Amino acid sequence: MKKYNTIVLTGGGTMGHVTPNLIILPELMYNFDKVYYIGSFKGVEKEKIASFNSKLKPSQNKVEYIGIPTVKLDRVKWYKNILLPFTLIKAIIEAKQYLRTIRPDVLFSKGGYVSVPVVIAAHQLHIPIVIHESDLSMGLSNKISAKRATTVCTTFPETAKKTVNGVYTGSAINPKLATADGEKLKNKYKLYPNLKTILITGGSLGSTPINDAILKILPYLVINYNVLHLTGRGKKVNFHHANYHQLEFTDDIGSFFKASDLVISRAGSNTIFELANLKKPMLLIPLPKNASRGDQLENAEYFKKLGIANVIQQEDLEDHLKEAITETFDHLSSYTKALNRLSFPDGKYKILNEIYKAVDETPELLKWFLFK
Repeated sequence: MKKYNTIVLTGGGTMGHVTPNLIILPELMYNFDKVYYIGSFKGVEKEKIASFNSKLKPSQNKVEYIGIPTVKLDRVKWYKNILLPFTLIKAIIEAKQYLRTIRPDVLFSKGGYVSVPVVIAAHQLHIPIVIHESDLSMGLSNKISAKRATTVCTTFPETAKKTVNGVYTGSAINPKLATADGEKLKNKYKLYPNLKTILITGGSLGSTPINDAILKILPYLVINYNVLHLTGRGKKVNFHHANYHQLEFTDDIGSFFKASDLVISRAGSNTIFELANLKKPMLLIPLPKNASRGDQLENAEYFKKLGIANVIQQEDLEDHLKEAITETFDHLSSYTKALNRLSFPDGKYKILNEIYKAVDETPELLKWFLFK
């Protein structure tokens, strides 16, 4: 018999708001009788939950997915936000109706614009709410949600100190990293053993600015390094060389990480903490302010101050990328020493513990009155 009855998860819009949910899902399904996921109608979260369900045994209960209207603030085309309050109200009403029917013991939110109406609805129904913030500073959706949360789990210790009900848990690390095989991948691509290996990745969707900048210096890179390049779907690079290996996407990112001596990457929290957990030096290219709220800029600067990563801004790629790569390799040993001095534990079970605690500490009388 499972210990708990029902949990609802929410979060989406990007893989950064979905991946942590996928990591803790197997454990939640073991301890809860029913698991629901509330997301957008067409977002990446719907696709990933469908993929998760497809891998379950026929005898296992599936995660039930529920779509609601999405509310996303447009930071560039402000006029598109005129109808936002009406969409938000509609989404809250629908989420509240679903939650009344589901009657969950707890809501876990990973953030993203789809999570806001679900959190607001859960708060109105007095459902315990646990949220997780991946970045050093909170995004708008989690700022709204944090005011209503029972517990705010954080990846960075500094974030927890500045947050009411904040608990430093760290980042949930993908368990596939533990079984990833870097040596097998080196053999597969016949990487030259006397050369260091660079992995270039622009995130789950790839990055055209990074790909374009890399293409210009590839003639230099392939003479001096093995180059593994995850370009992103539909973003193939027109270059061929025995030391250059490109792939649009992989489900085995851990093996690519382990096979590499240096990873050139965006500065999304999930990725950089996985790399830190694996003790991999990084050259980070954060998303610029005009393409984000600046969270990756903060993440990258934090890792730079720790001495475990070098940073180059996207606007400097065209003129200084080659120089930044050379500089990073010149100081590779110092980055490795700093990584080995620091601890980046897997926060998965700390996050799960906060979810279970939120259920266990809800007064029985309140549970009885819920949804009445």
